[in-house]
Parts: sequence; C-alpha cells; structure tokens
Amino acid sequence: MTVNLPAAYWLGLLASVVLPVLVGLVTTRVVNAGVKAVLLLGLSTANGFVIEFADRGPGYSVGTAAVLALVSFTLGVLMHFGLYKPTGIAGRVQDVGAKPLARGV
Repeated sequence: MTVNLPAAYWLGLLASVVLPVLVGLVTTRVVNAGVKAVLLLGLSTANGFVIEFADRGPGYSVGTAAVLALVSFTLGVLMHFGLYKPTGIAGRVQDVGAKPLARGV
C-alpha cells in the first residue's frame, strides 16, 4: 500500500499540530475551556478548507474539506491533551505575555 498525499495535506497536518499552541498564545489561563475549544474548532475548520483549496486537485470538494477539518480538530485535541498539557507546554505558552498582578495597591 502506497500513501500518496499532496504536499498541501502534509502542511495541513503540521498546522494541526501547531494550532493548540496558537490557541494558547491568544488566550489566557482564565479563558473558559469551552471558548478555547470553539476557537480551536474554528481554526481547524479554516485549516481544512484552506488545505482543500491549496491542493489544486481536480476541483474543490466541500466534503473533503470537512473531513480535513475534522482530522485537524481531532489531531489538535489529541496533541493538546496527549502532549502539550501533560508536559506543561500549554501552561508555558499561556504565560507568554502575561503580566504579573499588582500587589499592595
């Protein structure tokens, strides 16, 4: 069995791995987990449709774009809970740009 995926699909998979980190960069620790999940879902959906557009294959398939979005979201969730959260990467990313609370004011 030979796997023959276009370069756009491989780049989309790579983007799916990075999407949870991007969500962590634009949100803080106090943001509701549901908001973060919706943001990841939106970015994954955009990723799936952009991948299908960038493929330049024989026509644009909304069904394929939807499957790619589902794969992107699933991979993003798996990366978050399987790698980023247990290793502390998710917390460190959310601390980037965080300002310390003022004391004694």
